[in-house]
Amino acid sequence: MARRLFGTDGIRGLANAYPMTAEIALKAGMAAGKLFSTDSNHRHRVVIGKDTRLSGYMIENALTSGFTSVGMDVFLLGPVPTPAVAMLTRSMRADLGVMISASHNAFHDNGIKFFDPDGYKLSDEMELEMEDLILGPSEKMLVPAERIGRAKRVESSQERYIEFAKRTLPRNVRLDGLRIVIDCANGAGYQVAPNALWELGAEVIKIGIDPNGTNINLKCGSTSPQALCDKVREVRADIGIALDGDADRVVIVDEKGNVVDGDQIMAVIAESWNRRGKLAAGGVVATIMSNLGLELYLKEIGLTLARTNVGDRYVVEHMRKHGFNVGGEQSGHIVLSDFTTTGDGLVSALQVLAVVVGTGKPVSEVCKRFERLPQVLRNVRYTNGKPLEKDAVKRAIEGGKQRLGSKGRVVIRPSGTEPVIRVMAEGDDPSLVSSVVDDIADAVQKAAAAAA
Repeated sequence: MARRLFGTDGIRGLANAYPMTAEIALKAGMAAGKLFSTDSNHRHRVVIGKDTRLSGYMIENALTSGFTSVGMDVFLLGPVPTPAVAMLTRSMRADLGVMISASHNAFHDNGIKFFDPDGYKLSDEMELEMEDLILGPSEKMLVPAERIGRAKRVESSQERYIEFAKRTLPRNVRLDGLRIVIDCANGAGYQVAPNALWELGAEVIKIGIDPNGTNINLKCGSTSPQALCDKVREVRADIGIALDGDADRVVIVDEKGNVVDGDQIMAVIAESWNRRGKLAAGGVVATIMSNLGLELYLKEIGLTLARTNVGDRYVVEHMRKHGFNVGGEQSGHIVLSDFTTTGDGLVSALQVLAVVVGTGKPVSEVCKRFERLPQVLRNVRYTNGKPLEKDAVKRAIEGGKQRLGSKGRVVIRPSGTEPVIRVMAEGDDPSLVSSVVDDIADAVQKAAAAAA
């Protein structure tokens, strides 16, 4: 069945426009509350966190109204990272967790992510069931007046998450003597991440910690790390850490100001955990977008790489099914299931820092595990139609695959969070890879323009 509201990461869209309206948020709260209130013998509870977007106030209040109207008690966490919501859902024995965020998107977008009682994102089947309730009549979901839920603020949510994150470090590991620049993207981690690093002994230089409702991810954070690179070089820091708007992804900047992506971070953690006997299932789970260089490197050290569709939820599903405990995406969503049920930028960064402290080597050496194969990605925006179904686009894709042959690969996919077609190719010939991407992207662009 086709999805009507949910994408690859919850419900997401332009704030105050369908489907990201207060009305849909209200009904989403009602629908989720109804689905997860299965036992009438106890008070059901939901925890709600958010990032720093202006529209978060509107969505938070609408969700609260929806949940309380179907008899759920609401615990409001305030601005906290997405992984904090997943963790606190379990810790507080909530029936449901909700994060209000559009992750790495600009402030004018927002989204709603749901977590089950175990802190995992909902299955496709559960989301489809929720859609039916959201888009159907709501009167039958309402409870009698005496069963309406209550709402309260949780004042300790940030402190609880900080303590959780600190405990993921190996015993007796401290960050004393390290100079760290942290870029919090003016987002959900702007308080917890710097505080956690400082409490562990680091000298912390903070940027991206002044949210005003409209500057989240604006020329900062993991999707725009140039300011972090510049700051690391300026203050001669040992490492830079960039989170995204909801702090579930991370990129690292080494002491020379070079960016380290999620593929390298996964390689560092997998090798370290394997050496310590902690790596499960003999490998790593990544998506079809991860660089071929990661796969070849893992093979060299006796580990495997399993690939899934794009989206950390699919990575997590494969990890749970096959017993892996390290997985993630090139973009910096790293899932370490010994600690978390979803991507966690701070916890992932702490695992890299543990290797830095343990080896005494600079970050540029620790985080250069393999040479990336040349990879080119272009995003083609469209407004109407289905460009990938056009014959000219299909011919361009097939032609590109033939030109690269066995020495490369092509991945074409629509984004699950915005109206964009992502065109990616990689191989050992940089000029050929660029030419293939340009040809396919041009074909997609022409098809999109014709449908506009």
